[in-house]
Amino acid sequence: MENRLAPIRLDSYQPLREVVCETLRAAIRKGILKPGERLMEIQLAEELGVSRTPVREAIRKLELEGYVIMMPRRGTYVANLSIRDVNEVFEIRTSLDSLASGLAAERITDEELERMQRLLVMIGEYIEKNDMEKIVETDTEFHDILYQASRNTRLVGIISNLREQLTRFRATSMSFPGRLKETLEEHRRIVEAIAQGDVIEAQRASEEHMEKSEHTLLNSMEALKGKQSKRKK
Repeated sequence: MENRLAPIRLDSYQPLREVVCETLRAAIRKGILKPGERLMEIQLAEELGVSRTPVREAIRKLELEGYVIMMPRRGTYVANLSIRDVNEVFEIRTSLDSLASGLAAERITDEELERMQRLLVMIGEYIEKNDMEKIVETDTEFHDILYQASRNTRLVGIISNLREQLTRFRATSMSFPGRLKETLEEHRRIVEAIAQGDVIEAQRASEEHMEKSEHTLLNSMEALKGKQSKRKK
């Protein structure tokens, strides 16, 4: 494996294993470490300038988050999501997001609702500027507030774990033609329902948003696979 990871600065306040984990997670999200690629502890440790122990601990955490797969006697590989994996994650996410939106319609505070409405305006502005990094960042904050408004910490924890499994595909999915403006309108429907305290409509709007997100992600993965096949030829 060629040297693609910068050495870690050891002046962070975080435990070293967390810094290593964040570094590897970011590398997978950005495609520096590619799906199906084998991860060698010794080589990763050398590139990052750390011992093997924090690398081993980081890989175990990334396995739990769905970023890597550890195969007995074969090694550790960057996870390559299949259509089945996406379907399974979205089946669960759709139900959980629907639940979270329904609870938010009952429990959200005025401050949280106002923040979500402001974030929608910001996302619209970033769409006009085509600032994908800010769009993804703001979209993440939007959903964080939505889940927080459910007032159910266990629900938030479960959803957070599932979100991590698809995070590296978000920018690709949201870049799909026409998807950004569709997403903004879907978010508006969810916020309007929550603002009105309409539990059923909030759940319905959330379910439709997740179903369309799944469809777009699958289309994006198929398009990406097509591009990769052409390059090989």
